[in-house]
Amino acid sequence: MIDFQNTFIGIWAWLAERWDTFHTAFYLNFIKNDRWQYLWRGLGVTLEVAFFAVLLGAVLGFTVAIIRSTHDKHGRFGLLNFVCRVYLTVVRGTPMVVQLLISYFVIFASVNNKVLVAIVAFGVNSGAYVAEIIRSGISSIDRGQMEAGRSLGLSYWQTLRYIILPQAVKNVLPALGNEFIVLLKETSVAGYIALQDLTKGGDIIRSQTYSAFLPYFAVAAVYLVMVMTFTWLLGKLERRLQTDA
Repeated sequence: MIDFQNTFIGIWAWLAERWDTFHTAFYLNFIKNDRWQYLWRGLGVTLEVAFFAVLLGAVLGFTVAIIRSTHDKHGRFGLLNFVCRVYLTVVRGTPMVVQLLISYFVIFASVNNKVLVAIVAFGVNSGAYVAEIIRSGISSIDRGQMEAGRSLGLSYWQTLRYIILPQAVKNVLPALGNEFIVLLKETSVAGYIALQDLTKGGDIIRSQTYSAFLPYFAVAAVYLVMVMTFTWLLGKLERRLQTDA
């Protein structure tokens, strides 16, 4: 017969031992010497870099997409279109980490603001992908939409602004949301230029406690929560746009 009492006591003792181990590790990694502040300050840096990089990437992306779309349909902006194609080829053809290192050690070597360098590097990188997403959205709009706008007396730029772009953005909103999520996660490589972001904060804790499990899992959990929150907000926005349509 199975001795259920001894089995239960054994399981309880094992769980108590595991809890004591976890409690000790948690205290060592986060509570002692206020090490949790490395993650908190790093989270602030990560959000700052991601927010302003998204804005920069959106501005660059829309500008490049409009230039390329206008050139494809009307043959205008030949020189600007060439510059945009070079920009897209270089940015999409090289790793983000390499671009970040070149920005910090070469292009902005005299700049002491690491956050600014990171914002520019990530924003320029994101802009290339946003540009192609927006351009595909513009291309998906029927040519009759442009002709209808022009027949109403709108100029090319007015038609593009008030008719074409709103529809294009709505069509590619999921892809844009995915790009912004990718950008948020890509900021985790900012530690390569000694910027103390969220990931670097976890690495600093690991270097002090010689324990990698809790710091890195905590970093992963924070990123997961941010991505899930952004995905939820994006879903609500998509449903709102569908309802308005």
